[in-house]
Amino acid sequence: MLNARIKLRHLQAFLEVARQRSFARAAERLAITQPGMSRTIKELEEILGTALFERTSRGVALTQAGLTLLRHAGPAIRALEEGVSALGEAHAAVRWLRVGALSTVESHLLPEAIRRWQQAEAGEAGVNVVTGPSAFLLSRLRRGELDLVVGRMTEAREIRDLAFEHLYYERLVLVVRAGHPLAGVEPLEPPRLGDYPWVLPPPRTTLRQQVDSFCVRHSLRLPGRQLETLSLPLSHRYTLESDALWVAPEEAVRDALHDGRLVELALPLEQQGGSVGLCTNASLEPSLALEGFCETLREVAASLVAFGK
Repeated sequence: MLNARIKLRHLQAFLEVARQRSFARAAERLAITQPGMSRTIKELEEILGTALFERTSRGVALTQAGLTLLRHAGPAIRALEEGVSALGEAHAAVRWLRVGALSTVESHLLPEAIRRWQQAEAGEAGVNVVTGPSAFLLSRLRRGELDLVVGRMTEAREIRDLAFEHLYYERLVLVVRAGHPLAGVEPLEPPRLGDYPWVLPPPRTTLRQQVDSFCVRHSLRLPGRQLETLSLPLSHRYTLESDALWVAPEEAVRDALHDGRLVELALPLEQQGGSVGLCTNASLEPSLALEGFCETLREVAASLVAFGK
């Protein structure tokens, strides 16, 4: 039975400090004073009889007890919010999904799945899509702030106790604009790649880990001229208008490769690629809308594989 002394404000304050890793930022987000935030967390720790946070050089970090509470408090608060929202949604007949999307699925899989799902749903069906690195999205999924994360993320340490379902494999490819000095060069010696700017995923992302492994295998040092971004439109335009080499998800450049605007270099960054799939929070009961959307994702993924993506 829940301790009657634990109030909703305690859990809301705890979740916000865990999210912000800072008492000051959490207090600002909840529009209370920092001393008030500190008192609220202290009250909760006293009720539970254990410390939930520890101070570090970067702010505050969750203790093991804090991590345990986070796994349960986040979904609990989310379920409560959903219950309140459902009262209004039942009247409006609106179904909403919150989906985290990695760049590996932004071009084909996710747009097509959303289109099909909304077409098949009776009544209004909305999708809120959040983009970003896998660590950011998976942490939000664990806290119950997202219903689903879609993309290539099997290398992410943050998956841990979340449920991952494989859909297909997707490669990272090295591409350049048509007419680039390295386009069509075969065999291509790895040292030549260092003569040109690179467009690549930011550090500490799962995609960047594959780039780092590629560089180690070929004793390659990245040049100082780099554009680090997960933005597909920015990467695409910059590559088309420069001599840059783009480390791109194959899905994101498939159309441009087909029509000849971009060319894949004759030096594979990966052979099979990573596992693209959907990740859910197994501690939460999936809604009918989520189950239907996941099934649509499976159908679209199967069609992509059948037609060679």
